[in-house]
Amino acid sequence: MRLTGAQALIKSLETQGVEVMFGLPGGAILPVYDPILDSSIRHILVRHEQGAGHMAEGYAMVTGRPGVAMATSGPGATNVVTPLSNAYMDSTPLVVITGQVSTSAIGSDAFQECDITGVTMGITKHNWLVKRAEDIPRTVAAAFHVATTGRPGPVLIDVPKDVSNAQMEWYWPETEADLDLPGYHPRTEGDPAAIAAAVELMLRAERPVLYVGGGALKSRGAAALIELAERTGFPVVTTLMARGAFPDSHPLCLGMPGMHGNYTAVTAMQRADLLVALGSRFDDRVTGRVDAFAPGAKVIHVDIDPAEIAKVRVPEVAIVGDCRVVMERMLDALDAAGLVHDEAAVRTDRGATAVAGSRAAGRPAREGWWGQLRAWQREYPLHYEAESEGTVKPQMVVETLRDLNPEDTIVVAGVGQHQMWASQYWRFEHPYTWVNSGGAGTMGFAVPAAVGAKVGRPDKTVWAIDGDGCFQMTAQELVTASAERIPIKVAILNNAYLGMVRQWQEMFYAERYSEVYLSPDLPDYVKWAEAMGCVGIRVESPEEVAPAIEKANAIDDRPVVVDFRTDAFEKVFPMVPAGGSNDDIVVHPNQAGARVAQ
Repeated sequence: MRLTGAQALIKSLETQGVEVMFGLPGGAILPVYDPILDSSIRHILVRHEQGAGHMAEGYAMVTGRPGVAMATSGPGATNVVTPLSNAYMDSTPLVVITGQVSTSAIGSDAFQECDITGVTMGITKHNWLVKRAEDIPRTVAAAFHVATTGRPGPVLIDVPKDVSNAQMEWYWPETEADLDLPGYHPRTEGDPAAIAAAVELMLRAERPVLYVGGGALKSRGAAALIELAERTGFPVVTTLMARGAFPDSHPLCLGMPGMHGNYTAVTAMQRADLLVALGSRFDDRVTGRVDAFAPGAKVIHVDIDPAEIAKVRVPEVAIVGDCRVVMERMLDALDAAGLVHDEAAVRTDRGATAVAGSRAAGRPAREGWWGQLRAWQREYPLHYEAESEGTVKPQMVVETLRDLNPEDTIVVAGVGQHQMWASQYWRFEHPYTWVNSGGAGTMGFAVPAAVGAKVGRPDKTVWAIDGDGCFQMTAQELVTASAERIPIKVAILNNAYLGMVRQWQEMFYAERYSEVYLSPDLPDYVKWAEAMGCVGIRVESPEEVAPAIEKANAIDDRPVVVDFRTDAFEKVFPMVPAGGSNDDIVVHPNQAGARVAQ
């Protein structure tokens, strides 16, 4: 069967099972857009290519399937660089296809030419410049394989216009060997000797912590994680990228560690004698000052990417492998060690019995460790002052959103104070219900990512919790949502500032507020929402919060934007100052005594 390169590209995507893609046409990619008219793939026309990339990310994060985005050459391609960088940092599988000028014009500074493979070399797992139409099926198959195996991540395929127009004989690569990927051999199983050594350390630990990162979710390992935690009785902390991997309501859950994590999670890691790092990379937001991080802890590090091992902290036991697979092998080893559940070892504050772990002969009891953890939880919970003089507190907005929405609501956040409040005050009970920009910290992520998440899971309620600064960066994608009938809901925590920057300037720059003030009224978010085909709602007092959320939840035929006018000077606590030790954690002023290390 003879096809053009463009037809072969679309047919290759269909063969890979692609159901939806996000993009915007232009000259160099135009030949590829023609066969889309005859394709089963749903194409969603974005208003900016950055939106296409973030939508593909949101789609991938809630479905586990690779997101697909397409853009033209030059500025179209460079507009996708930010999502590629974001996906690379957060290990999100993306396949991005860009148009390129004709092969004869490459290197001549032709109109809308850009060396996008060179630009993205450091922020993709791999990229390809396709020079022959007959290479397209193999390249597409290889791209999906690379994006979704090993440590997931973004890839890019750059297709010159003349390659799209050229003829080729259709085929499809039948085996992995046909993909021409020499040297690409991800390790998944984990070394049995290392797993045995890890389990022996786990059995001897007196103050253990399971330090769970995004890799637990990427590996589809949530069920194995719960079993491992319950079998060992180890407390669990879930990083920003792992929220939902372990239920917040579970008595073994300590919540989120890190710069804005809760006191117990942060301090538990500092005082631990064993950290079992599962798909986590010892990010600087979690460790604080590295030389002061968890000084008394031995480390077991499980990660599918060998480059992460010993990059920040040298482990006593290193296991390169798929997080889920390694946890399952650990469970097998625990079975062999005769570990059984000890249902009564730990009790929660509410008096309910928790699965606290297993006890085998000669193994240490951990009641003292759990007693200390529960004491920290009682003494230093998340805290904010209730509203005063009619001021809307952003934390209260998040709590009310949480309480008035289904437990499996998908929450999408931008970056800044609102992101931290969302992660702190929402209770995540299910995996793949939290979508945010972690490693790159990309402002403007929330709105397009929420669109992609809703496309991927149309059966779920999707709320984007955004800041007014973030919202202004990519709000135009609500036009896409309205045109495509994608009914997301957006809560703007509008404090009229670049809030996190303002917080730092207040705390560390003597209240010298340089270039952080926005405006509560410019733009008018209600009018802007309405102009984009959405329902706009404004909330200015605490008593309006719940009715506005209920009204938004009742609307399901178009997007809704709620402008919550929140306290302009509310800060995120706890906070570990940048460059400081986790022992320097600062909590709410009403809990000032907690700053002293326990």
